[in-house]
Amino acid sequence: MGLCTLSVSEDAEATSGQLMFNNACRTCHSIREGDNRLGPHMRGIVGRKAGSLPNYSYSSAMRAANFVWDEENLERFIANPDGIVPGNSMKPYGGLASAESRAKLVAFLKTLTADQ
Repeated sequence: MGLCTLSVSEDAEATSGQLMFNNACRTCHSIREGDNRLGPHMRGIVGRKAGSLPNYSYSSAMRAANFVWDEENLERFIANPDGIVPGNSMKPYGGLASAESRAKLVAFLKTLTADQ
């Protein structure tokens, strides 16, 4: 058995975040490596340069975005994609208003390491 690196509260938040992902993101995104859909897969998103996943056709706006997906950038993008990357292709998604929901979603995305 591997060691759990999440605290009980972080684990509960990640579990709630998976529900948020299923409700808000799963229509367009997958959590499986290489399973690109309308949007790119989310496996290993934290630490990845925006618009850099191989074998996915990003919008020119996302390809030109010059940042790495960290907790802050993910939270801001999930809140308001057009405010962070104007001209992105995340239509009709307009953002997730609840700060608590965004925090849960980001906690879940952090668990999706590329080596799983």
